[in-house]
Amino acid sequence: MQKVIERILNLLAFLLTAARPVTADEIRMTVAGYDQDSDDAWRRMFERDKDLLRRLGVPLETLPTDTWGVEHGYAVPRGRYALPDPELSDEERTALWLAAKVVRLGGGASGPDALFKLGGAPLVTAGEPLAADLGSGGEVLADLFVAVTERRKASFIYAERPRLALAYGLVHRRGHWYVVGPEDGSTTIKVFRVDRMSGLDLEDEVGSFERPEGFRAGEAIPEAPWEAGPGDAEAVVRFDQSIAWWARHQLVGGSVVTDRPDGSLDARLRVANPEAFIGWVLSFDADAEILEPIELRARLLEKVRAAG
Repeated sequence: MQKVIERILNLLAFLLTAARPVTADEIRMTVAGYDQDSDDAWRRMFERDKDLLRRLGVPLETLPTDTWGVEHGYAVPRGRYALPDPELSDEERTALWLAAKVVRLGGGASGPDALFKLGGAPLVTAGEPLAADLGSGGEVLADLFVAVTERRKASFIYAERPRLALAYGLVHRRGHWYVVGPEDGSTTIKVFRVDRMSGLDLEDEVGSFERPEGFRAGEAIPEAPWEAGPGDAEAVVRFDQSIAWWARHQLVGGSVVTDRPDGSLDARLRVANPEAFIGWVLSFDADAEILEPIELRARLLEKVRAAG
């Protein structure tokens, strides 16, 4: 898969640097990665690459190579592909610099090239802030990205069992990547954590499935850890005034919040994973109290006594 990405990048770089439309033969002879022995193999590869570029939003056009229009070539108009200068202020560039430093993919820091293209990096002398690692396994993510964009079925081992999944989407949540979609022959949407997959392989057929209209992969993954599980309970938690603001910040969209006159708040929320929920409540120490149900409150008290 790494070779596919390199070939696509080589093709895009060649088209952007060419001063005129270039023919398919010129691309075959110039761009690294197109050294196919047969004409048919080269044509199939080139057609797939053109289609992928266009689906990624690259305005690849077919234009005459001369004034007579006898021969046609390929070009990427800079005016349609390049972004206009956003004319960012120093404060805006500083915010972008901080965001680029905070977010990491594969454990590596973001390079400065993109910020230089946006007007230069700000003069910052402080050390790097706390970072959010977006996970490793770049090659696996690249393969899964292709599975999603080309609608190709993905086979892999998960929970010690072979799977064949229809990759509807990729989602990053709480430090992990997830593939969202049903298994082949089923309509039940499932969520597979990427770092628990092994032996990933993509089937050759492109467009082998259709995503449901309006499907949103992110909605298949619970927003909070205590929402992911087989249970279906409803709990009410009271947060003291001193930490009410922080509790409100952590509550997910489906929670019902009631503000109390003394500044504390009550939150009613769905609990599918009691252990994760109790662990979250304990993170507030004595400033949070489970009011109901009685069973969850008793389990919380047991953990407190055991820790004491």
